[in-house]
Amino acid sequence: MTTKLRHWWQEMRSSFWFLPAVVVIIAVGLAVSLITLDINSGLHADEKWPLIFGSGADGARGLLSSVAGSMITVAGVVFSITIVALALTSSQYTSRVLRNFMRDWINQLVLGVFLGIFAYCLVVLRTIRGGDEGAFVPSFAVLGGLVLAFVGIAFLIFFIHHISMSIQASNIIATAAEETITAVDRLFPKGLGEEGEKDDDGNYEISLAQRTWSAVPAQRTGYIESIDGDALLDLARELGTVLRMERSIGEFVVDGYPLVSVAGAVEFNEQSIIKLNSIYVIGNQRSVQQDAGFGIRQIVDIAMKALSPGINDSTTAVMCIDYLAAIMTRLAAREISSPYRLDEGELRLIARGPSFESLLAETFDQIRQNAEGNAAILTRQLSALEIIAAKTTSARRRQALLQQAETIAKIAKRSIPTQQDCEDLNALMRKLSVVLKGQAGGPDLKSEECAT
Repeated sequence: MTTKLRHWWQEMRSSFWFLPAVVVIIAVGLAVSLITLDINSGLHADEKWPLIFGSGADGARGLLSSVAGSMITVAGVVFSITIVALALTSSQYTSRVLRNFMRDWINQLVLGVFLGIFAYCLVVLRTIRGGDEGAFVPSFAVLGGLVLAFVGIAFLIFFIHHISMSIQASNIIATAAEETITAVDRLFPKGLGEEGEKDDDGNYEISLAQRTWSAVPAQRTGYIESIDGDALLDLARELGTVLRMERSIGEFVVDGYPLVSVAGAVEFNEQSIIKLNSIYVIGNQRSVQQDAGFGIRQIVDIAMKALSPGINDSTTAVMCIDYLAAIMTRLAAREISSPYRLDEGELRLIARGPSFESLLAETFDQIRQNAEGNAAILTRQLSALEIIAAKTTSARRRQALLQQAETIAKIAKRSIPTQQDCEDLNALMRKLSVVLKGQAGGPDLKSEECAT
């Protein structure tokens, strides 16, 4: 239930209607409150302070009508600017970051403020009476409409500044990286039960290979956005068996395809299948909350678009590599838990998730493959590997970093034509070799080998 509520809240945050609707309700409540104050206070503010409150029924109607008309017009302009910004972001960078842009609470708040002021004016206008109708002008509410008009002007200026900043490449990449780093801090290490000892992993594999497995199918097609790990472990405990995840967070699952496998001859009826599927949140797209790899994917996509022949923006690609290095540096010092989850010493769940090696490949592979001949990108990737290597003492992770460096070296050998670029790459390789191996030497790019 907690996972479902969290997913629902994230969906609300990503919508353009939730926060504006809340602001409109607050504005209507403010209008009703001020009208009630005018009715019950008996202050006769329009008589005591005529310069501030004494606008009369016609003047009050004119003021509120002007404010209401202006605010709904500006709201339309704000909405149009937002749609243009979304289209520009999608075409210039990647459509994967649109959800981050839509989740920006400032854009939602600005739209809500203009709609809220419009709703406020409508509510107050309805109560104004003059002449034979029985004169009534809610002075405090009319003054509130004037104040809100100036608030709207301030929000419009602020929105123009904010939108011009938010569509810049540096801010888009930084926002995606910050969200991904937050996900890394939350997810790693994160267990679905007690962690199995890594030394026993081989014993588990031998034991589990001898068991028979029954598949439980998915009941929906889409991407796995989140999983309630505690509920999955509780279900395994309730059944008294071992569950094996066949698809992890971020992967695509097809209706009827195995979602989880159950060890042994455990009968799964329709009710049990529905219960297991309810543990998974399956949607139309991936989300970062439990899927740090998707955050990496967003930044890699921006780099790929920047490196495309039609754009050829190496500076943006270099910025992407810098932020990817920051993410992997945070991850390099974190423990990614064993897939074997125990409950009171007994194996209950075989989880499926990312490894450091898979996330490292996600970070470097496609950018490297599209950077052939681009010395700036290859150089920055080697620098990123050096930064990441300094944060981990794991021999396995250092080996993965070394393999990435050697692959970059091979691409540089066959694609970098100038001697100076090769010498710069050689120097970086030697520095990286010292960090990875703890000694000088190691893989080296000789300038005469990569110069043509």
